[in-house]
Amino acid sequence: MKAVSSWSLHRTLGSYMSGDQADGGPDDLAKPDAGMALLDLPAELRRRGYDTVQLCHFHLPSRDPGYLGELRSALESENLTLDAVLVDDGDLTHPADADAHQHWIDGWLDVAITLGARRARVIAGKQSPSPSRLEDSGRRLGKLAGDHPEIRVVTENWFALTAGADEVHAILDAADRQVGLLVDLGNWTGADKYDQLAAVAPRSETCHAKCRFDADGPDREDFTRSLQALRQADYTGPLALVYDGANANEWDCLEQEHAIATGVFG
Repeated sequence: MKAVSSWSLHRTLGSYMSGDQADGGPDDLAKPDAGMALLDLPAELRRRGYDTVQLCHFHLPSRDPGYLGELRSALESENLTLDAVLVDDGDLTHPADADAHQHWIDGWLDVAITLGARRARVIAGKQSPSPSRLEDSGRRLGKLAGDHPEIRVVTENWFALTAGADEVHAILDAADRQVGLLVDLGNWTGADKYDQLAAVAPRSETCHAKCRFDADGPDREDFTRSLQALRQADYTGPLALVYDGANANEWDCLEQEHAIATGVFG
């Protein structure tokens, strides 16, 4: 399996962002006029040996059913698995607008289903953690999952609410185990990063395999240790490569990431 997130190809896609956000945005979104059109990405992915992709919601220029049908056909014609639609906005712990954000996310789960995605990744929340917020996040995630049985809802160790493994477990438990985990290898930092990753690895079913890059290239040691935390937990899900370094040659840097990941997982 060779998987990638569309965020890794943001420059290839013309750095396009639709503007569709939880706090409002246009209903009819213009198609990008720079870079590769999203409809052309599946063929390019297949040409480069990818068989699995995750799509950021803001890379879709329209939620129109006709466009969604075209995109699904483009993915299916290249025999590409849509592992997840990444709903990259919304705050289920917003102090005033959590209900509105949940409604917006609900609409994107419908889009993910229309596209034939296996999963939809939803942000657990952006506020600092507290027992009540962790409980509320899990409850809301569980409601979203229960209302959309056609798709697997997952959340991610991302933003302040999921500061560590304990918070991730609390949210998943509060969701009554209806919600899964997408583990991002680059979102946690610090001396205990690998212990934190190891603590959530057994509950992880899909992954953002993110490698840091500097002027000398990829941080092989960090990426390898992060991947090993998953390998030691017998992880078998996708490793969606994530690259957002300074080097504009996204495809080249992704190949470097893939070589490291293959070295760990075989």
